Amino acid sequence: METSRAVPQLDPAADVDAAAAPSAWRVRVRMHDHPGTLARLAIRLADLECNILGLSVLPVPGGVLDEIVLRPATGLPRRHLVDAIRAEGCECTAIIDADVHELVDPSSSTLLAARRAIDDPARLAEVLKDVLAADVVTRVPAAEANPGRTESGHRAVFALGDGEALVARRRWAPFVQLELTRAEALTTLLGAAARNIAGPVVLNRPDGAAIVLRKGLPADAEAVSELHRRCSTATLFRRYHTGVRTVPRRWLHRLLVPPRGTSVLAVFGREVIGLAQLIPSAAGGAEISLLVEDDWQRQGIGTALLARVAALAEGQGITELRADCLAGDDVLPRTAARAGLRAERSAEESTQLRMFLRA
Repeated sequence: METSRAVPQLDPAADVDAAAAPSAWRVRVRMHDHPGTLARLAIRLADLECNILGLSVLPVPGGVLDEIVLRPATGLPRRHLVDAIRAEGCECTAIIDADVHELVDPSSSTLLAARRAIDDPARLAEVLKDVLAADVVTRVPAAEANPGRTESGHRAVFALGDGEALVARRRWAPFVQLELTRAEALTTLLGAAARNIAGPVVLNRPDGAAIVLRKGLPADAEAVSELHRRCSTATLFRRYHTGVRTVPRRWLHRLLVPPRGTSVLAVFGREVIGLAQLIPSAAGGAEISLLVEDDWQRQGIGTALLARVAALAEGQGITELRADCLAGDDVLPRTAARAGLRAERSAEESTQLRMFLRA
């Protein structure tokens, strides 16, 4: 990626109003990778009474791009710094204000950013903006991302694998390959973490029963049909709010693969003993439902299923779940409380229960 012709982003006001100068600058210097070049540049900066606080070396075609975080001397005009860099045969491609967080080394910063994005996936664009020191990062449909449009390196696209992409832009300096690789690694890691959340888990039960929570598949249709046959009329009424006894075949596929959503099964041996659904809504939040076979009720199966559904929702940035719940029925509210959710009846509709993943 070519950066040698970039124009330094200099703030003219900074040369006039020295009192308003920032405590630190981020300076990018394009230089040939020859022994002693950086040492001579450091001496030049010392002559200008600049204190180097941090240094990162970014390999680029034809040389290196050194990113230096420094504290300038009081009243130092930026143009004097540019002239000193040029005097050593180097090129200043950008000078912008820096902050204390700029001093964290890139590897640690990226790992911390990954933790922030895993904790709150809805903030991924904000996290990537910090990692790239970008001016703006926006989430767009993948079909509108146009990855071939790079704007001479000032624009980059990162596919998210869910029909969306993140578009990053930075005016003050083009993105270099090392930065893009770091950002790609971050988004790949987050994708792997999301897939791992959706993977099967084994419940740790005191009786030793091997119960697995996993995603429902179309091949589970017969086992789910058997689950409904084993359930009592009261259990089915609590789930469907109607007097069903058997589930029509055409329902089974929608139960296992709901539109835009997912299902989670509790499996014991070859039997499905519980079923939960998570269906994100266009208005935000998600609809959930829960069914547990009578013989396995009051043994923590419903709590485990609801906690698993909540984890999947949080992985998608969803913080509110909703479920139909008959007036006077406290089974689902108690299950939600055991799963670590805060539940309350909807003020608009008494038969709807709202569950919040965070206080």
